[in-house]
Amino acid sequence: MSLPRSWAWPVLLLSAVLEAVWANALSASQSFSVLGPTVLFLVTVLLSTVGLGLAMKHIPTGTAYAVWTSLGAVLTVTYSTLTGNEEMSWLKALFLAGIIGCVVGLKRMDAADGPTTERRIAADA
Repeated sequence: MSLPRSWAWPVLLLSAVLEAVWANALSASQSFSVLGPTVLFLVTVLLSTVGLGLAMKHIPTGTAYAVWTSLGAVLTVTYSTLTGNEEMSWLKALFLAGIIGCVVGLKRMDAADGPTTERRIAADA
């Protein structure tokens, strides 16, 4: 399965959203004892991981993984805060904004970067 390079970043971002969904579903599953959140966890963890793998065809592994985990973490904390399961402080908000700034920097570096992953793999073969 492959996807066009122009889809790599949108798929990676969607996969990060799904990571936040599965993280919150995992929490809501109460150690897999509640069926609905458990099923949601299983579906979204699979889709999120597949999306990450597809994006890695065009985005370097370190960059893709850093973006996936970082955005997933920020969205998980944001959702937990909005639902009242976690408190937000100015300091926490500042650090979360810093994570977002780093993700934007990684995206900008990828756009300006040289060879794509598939070219590096082909050169190594």
